[in-house]
Amino acid sequence: MASTQAPVHTPSRHGAGRARRSLLLAVAGLTTVSLLSACSYGSKAVKSDAAPAAATGAKLSAGTVRIGYFANLTHGTALVGVQDGLFQKELGGTQLKTQIFNAGPAEIEALNAGSIDIGWIGPSPAINGYVQSQGQSLKIIGGSASGGVELVVNPNKIHSLDDLRGKKIATPQLGNTQDVALLNYLAGKGFKEDPQSGAGDVEVVRTDNKVTPDAYASGAIDGAWVPEPTASQLVAKGAKVLLDERDLWPDKQFVVTNIIVSQKFLKAHPDVVEAVLRGSVATNAFIKANPAQAEQDANKALQAAGGNPLPANVLDPAWSSIQFLDDPLADTLRAEAQHAVSAGLLKQPDISGIYDLTLLNKVLTADGQPAVQADGLGTS
Repeated sequence: MASTQAPVHTPSRHGAGRARRSLLLAVAGLTTVSLLSACSYGSKAVKSDAAPAAATGAKLSAGTVRIGYFANLTHGTALVGVQDGLFQKELGGTQLKTQIFNAGPAEIEALNAGSIDIGWIGPSPAINGYVQSQGQSLKIIGGSASGGVELVVNPNKIHSLDDLRGKKIATPQLGNTQDVALLNYLAGKGFKEDPQSGAGDVEVVRTDNKVTPDAYASGAIDGAWVPEPTASQLVAKGAKVLLDERDLWPDKQFVVTNIIVSQKFLKAHPDVVEAVLRGSVATNAFIKANPAQAEQDANKALQAAGGNPLPANVLDPAWSSIQFLDDPLADTLRAEAQHAVSAGLLKQPDISGIYDLTLLNKVLTADGQPAVQADGLGTS
């Protein structure tokens, strides 16, 4: 998200009251990070070790590779690649297994514990995981998505950005990528906030994405800075987009989803990591060439993960707001690290060496595509 020059710096009543207080308490309770047992968007169960495609052919150096991702459209590369068997095709006889997460820190914990090997994740958890392990736990090995994040608000209460004072604005979790973006934005506008509690001129309410639409409908929150499809779900309930985060960034691009790998797994099984990256590049090419089909496949993947398919009035605008790409947009990750500093959530981090793009660039070169750069933050 940010640089030292952050993009945003450039410039019956009693019954209803009790219900609202109860929902606020429930919302507050959802800030605890946990692995999903019931996935997002009306889900009832989650397939945490699903293997949609059969492993066929010769095994690579590992018999199994375990990947993690969210049931969010900003993780569309993983959703489509798993759903359509594009990863498994590249892996041959090495079996792909998956786990679905609802929070970046939980995914980092799983990576550190060896429960997963490779993950799709937002930049802030990746930065935190790298810094907290003193550069020993993970590497960012590729990009996946840009965009797909909006500030959506109740148009009856908030007409402009100046109306945010005194309002309750939700983010998915303390310290997650959208939380950092909102806190940095508020700091750039002169609002005073306690980054840990969320108290301040604007009340930042950390709310699980699957609860946010109901919290908005009840009036427990006045808006949210959230990824897709949560933003479009709120719009379907009458909210309006007040700010598209793309508008805060040069070229309207910023990393919202990276691919990370355990350094231990990368060292032991580079052939498996390369195969997953081939699958990712192939999936992004498929999405670009077949956007309508890929959109429907992503929706099927959400349902396969234990959720409900999204209606067209939510799915269409959500999907169209996301750009899927292989470039990790490393300069924007450097900026996002500075946003966390500006927000008061992180001391000045040392993220040198966070990238290892060697295998991605090998895959891209073999595919006739230009290499991508690490912006001085790793092997390119």
